[in-house]
Amino acid sequence: MKNFYRIFVFTFIVLTLAACGSQDTGQLTGVLSRPKWKGINPYGMVYVPSGTLHIGPSDQDVNHSLVQRQRAISIQGFYMDDTEITNNEYRQFVYYIRDSLGHMLLGHEGENGNVDWEQELDWTEPDEGVDGIYYSEGERFAGRKEYDTRKFVYEYQWYDWKAAAYDRYKSNRRDFIKKDKVAVYPDTLCWVRDFTYSYNEPMTRNYFWHPAFDDYPVVGVNWKQANAFCYWRTKLWNEYEASNGNKGAQVNSEDFRLPTEHEWEYAARGGRDMAPYPWGGYYVRNAKGCLLANFKPGRGNYPEDGGLYTVRATAYFPNDYGLYNMSGNVSEWTSSSFNENAYSFQHDLNPDIRYDAQDDDPESWKRKVIRGGSWKDIAFFIQTGTRHWEYQDTTKSYVGFRSALTFLGRSAEDFN
Repeated sequence: MKNFYRIFVFTFIVLTLAACGSQDTGQLTGVLSRPKWKGINPYGMVYVPSGTLHIGPSDQDVNHSLVQRQRAISIQGFYMDDTEITNNEYRQFVYYIRDSLGHMLLGHEGENGNVDWEQELDWTEPDEGVDGIYYSEGERFAGRKEYDTRKFVYEYQWYDWKAAAYDRYKSNRRDFIKKDKVAVYPDTLCWVRDFTYSYNEPMTRNYFWHPAFDDYPVVGVNWKQANAFCYWRTKLWNEYEASNGNKGAQVNSEDFRLPTEHEWEYAARGGRDMAPYPWGGYYVRNAKGCLLANFKPGRGNYPEDGGLYTVRATAYFPNDYGLYNMSGNVSEWTSSSFNENAYSFQHDLNPDIRYDAQDDDPESWKRKVIRGGSWKDIAFFIQTGTRHWEYQDTTKSYVGFRSALTFLGRSAEDFN
């Protein structure tokens, strides 16, 4: 009985020391005060498991056989938005910038010069102190008091990991922290500019603001604006987690970002290797003759698929991963730079070619891969293996984006 009592007391002391994070047991225990990590499942995102993908054209395509050479690659698991980022989701970003400017104009500053978000700010009856956020009287159309969206500017950052890796700790860390400022408001005028001799002014006036289009994909956003949105989304998530006492949030969470070109293709196929379309078939119609995506099915025949322009982000059936409109509706930005011969030299493990082109770089260096095709494209461009590109500073009425988030761990099933 005494031996049992001694064992019980000894075990209690050991467990108590371990619980307190003591390192004085003489044993190799690791750091015991580490934050717990249970994995996250971001709202509006679906999990895409790690796997192997055969990239390249899924059908006979002689003209693009050199641009899209077939090869096998492996992709790490990640989360991806189940729909394209919608107007209303992107509007949350725009309103964040608007409110930040409003608080600054009213002098609502908290600690360390940061915005004091606890201060009241009512845009239905705005204070005279925020008049600087509106167009001046000489620039107002029909006397309307409207936001001067040119002032909605956001500074975002990214870290040049590749340059830091090859530098081998020789330089100062600040040399690899890159910053850029970007006007975040979508370029609504692209609806007019993209189509000559075509009446699309109603879309310019209404597409981003009217509630009828809240759940439609945002367009008129260039590559830098999409990256700025992902940076803001990461910051929004981390600040919320930290305010709720999750000290490990900023230590353990990955960043929201644009998907790489091949993450996008892997997700689009929905687990159906070599499938030309997300639904797995070789045709764009089902057995009943109904079109399965929003694209241009015939010359001059845009509305046959159910949408003259874009459609709701949840229109049509999702693929087997639960992702909507991976073909058609809007083309989508990826993080990858476009090179015609990329498939010839890129790695087979999480392949990605990235280059942060500067404003004074040659135009060809600013090409970024877009995928998926859009509402105004023919069937070839909505195939899962078709590559295309746009300049990173270009805004189009048919290009949007969705975010990705690298999964930390072997499988999401490990955390269930």
